[in-house]
Amino acid sequence: MQLLRKAAVATLFSTVAWAIPAQAVEIEVAYPYSHLFDVTYERTMKEFKKAHPDIDVKFRATYESYEDGTNSILRESVAGTLPDITMQGLNRQAILVEKGIARSLEPFIAREADFEKDGYHKAMLDLGTFDGEVYGLPFSISLPVGYYNMDLMEKAGISADQLPTTWEEVNEACGKLSAAGVKLPMLWGWNITGNWFLQALLWSQDVPIIKDGKVNFDKEAGLVALNTMKDLFRGCDMPNLDVKGMLDAVYAGQSAMFFWSTSAVGAVERNKGDWELVTNEFPGIGTPPKGLPAGGNAAMLVSASEDPERLEAAWTFLKFITSGEGAAMVARTTGYMPPNKAANEIILADFYEKSPTKATAVRQLPLLREWMAYPGDKGLAVTQLIYDAIEGIVVGDYDDMQELQEELSEEASDLLPN
Repeated sequence: MQLLRKAAVATLFSTVAWAIPAQAVEIEVAYPYSHLFDVTYERTMKEFKKAHPDIDVKFRATYESYEDGTNSILRESVAGTLPDITMQGLNRQAILVEKGIARSLEPFIAREADFEKDGYHKAMLDLGTFDGEVYGLPFSISLPVGYYNMDLMEKAGISADQLPTTWEEVNEACGKLSAAGVKLPMLWGWNITGNWFLQALLWSQDVPIIKDGKVNFDKEAGLVALNTMKDLFRGCDMPNLDVKGMLDAVYAGQSAMFFWSTSAVGAVERNKGDWELVTNEFPGIGTPPKGLPAGGNAAMLVSASEDPERLEAAWTFLKFITSGEGAAMVARTTGYMPPNKAANEIILADFYEKSPTKATAVRQLPLLREWMAYPGDKGLAVTQLIYDAIEGIVVGDYDDMQELQEELSEEASDLLPN
């Protein structure tokens, strides 16, 4: 009997070994924000491996930010060390297309039967379409929202149906919270990637940060935005914390109000202490916002390989993670909204009813506007210039917002193409 069992086991293993390819195709993938997406990819890879055991996915060290991701790809294109797939901020796709680093996905899409039936539709494909060709498949979409620690808000007598709808009301709430003994009334995401919150203040007034290739924050709307930030930072006595410091303070239940991307809802829910979290719409300037910039990232094929098997494997992975089920996994594990109609309309049909903290951004979808990148080779330098200026407001280096606006507009204009 033992011999028969051993023979059966030996036969099984030889059959399995024969069924599995001698060598799987390996691809390399790079993505940003480990604290947001590690759980997403961990769960997604379990499903991907079941469906595609013949593809090995090697993940590179995560990008710290979208700017870091773009800079990394630009360097790697020169050094000849590009990954096969990179996840890039929606506002950073164009430069990789312009420099010939990103590969058109049209040849792959053309071979797919009923591509739109998988959930992709024109409105979302447009986000990664340049000169009529698709280069990026949107992976996640975010909008700014308000996070509220209701344990602290209620100390100041502010209930869930009294949450602020304007920045003036946020300032008033900060006064009540301070009077109630709350030491950290508010944290506000000025340092989020791509000057996103400055763009949010401008789009709230229905004004883009760039118009006709030129700076567009040199007029009244720009001054209003800068003064709004100054009033919030001073009125709420906001400390200068980096992104990690902000999130740690939120997790620990120290901040009553936190204004950030919806992308972090999943992380906050997983890491927060014993306090009640409520999210609500992003406040506006005087009135609710007229528009808000779409955040998030897209999957792009940047492989330097010409091996058909490797390219096909990269496309298989790219297609899988942006499919209905892949996009739904993003929604379940983060706070991003899936840019895929199959995920939103079928797989997540009742998800948002059961997850009210993640439903806030969905209610704001009609406000979606372009997250704009600064044109030219010095676009990242413009991002850093504005970042430094806003940090100067936070730490008190700048008090005259009109003077700052003039200096900032002039220096940014010098960095943009003529």
